[in-house]
Amino acid sequence: MASATAENGSSAKEFYEDEKQLMKLCDFLRSSEGPPVREAIEMDKRVYYIKGEKLVNFMVEPKKGTKWPKELPKFNSRPDAIAVCKELCAIQFIHRSEKVAKGELEVSRVRDFDESAYFTWIYEGNKKYSHFMTACLVVGFLCCTCFPIWPNFLKVFVWYMSVSLLIFVFFLVTTRALLFLFVWIIGYECWFLPNLFDEQLGFCESFIPVISCEPTKDGQLPYRIGVFVAFFSFCYWAVTQPSEFDGFVKGQGDFIKDLYAGTLLSDMSQKDKENIDKPKMPSLEDLLKKLDSEDEEEEELSEEEAAEALLNSLMDEIPLSF
Repeated sequence: MASATAENGSSAKEFYEDEKQLMKLCDFLRSSEGPPVREAIEMDKRVYYIKGEKLVNFMVEPKKGTKWPKELPKFNSRPDAIAVCKELCAIQFIHRSEKVAKGELEVSRVRDFDESAYFTWIYEGNKKYSHFMTACLVVGFLCCTCFPIWPNFLKVFVWYMSVSLLIFVFFLVTTRALLFLFVWIIGYECWFLPNLFDEQLGFCESFIPVISCEPTKDGQLPYRIGVFVAFFSFCYWAVTQPSEFDGFVKGQGDFIKDLYAGTLLSDMSQKDKENIDKPKMPSLEDLLKKLDSEDEEEEELSEEEAAEALLNSLMDEIPLSF
């Protein structure tokens, strides 16, 4: 058994001597299944670093639940893992760093691998996905800046999609809040998609778990009773005053219809809405009116100049009479 283990360990060490296989190992170590890393600033750049001991521990004994890739052999001995880490330093997939302040690192002059030191990841993996997303971002930005020259049917489509997304988000937030309120009143904190608005999680992780339910903390009974009385008082008012509540519901329905119809701003004519992106060129009638107004202004100015000249002449003749 011991010989088999040693044989597997030596085969793993030889397997990772190939740089392509080492890159596959780094892809796994840098993935979400890999060891946890920390963020810091090094040379004015945000980097991810890990302690050498934790990296070796993970390579020898991965954390429980880790899905180790089937095409990559596992490490059965600590020296083999350390040897691979030294190879990572040699080909500059990682480099040794030193802490200079909280959340700040600097490149160490020592290049050798040591379990007690900190190491910063240089290897970034395959950048095809990153380049693809960058290209999509640039194309999307160009499409947004060219929005005024879009066809009218695309503008209408974007408008409907935006309004639908806005309404969906509003009803999702309202449903989550009402579900939490109903269950919280009876003594439990129940959230639908509890991590939906967690900015520290990725897109997929934001939808996990779907529902979380935990008992409320002690001392919240008076608050729950107060919310219960206030909520059901509102429900009683809505039932006993149907005319006012029905008017509120009708107003919300009209608001949504106006959003989809594009008639929410009633002070703008439909013609102005359709031509909002077109360049505004003055018509012949507008030009003629402008010329007429300029002529009238010139006539007014000429009359004022004549009156002023007459007044000046009168003022000049007054001393002669004396």
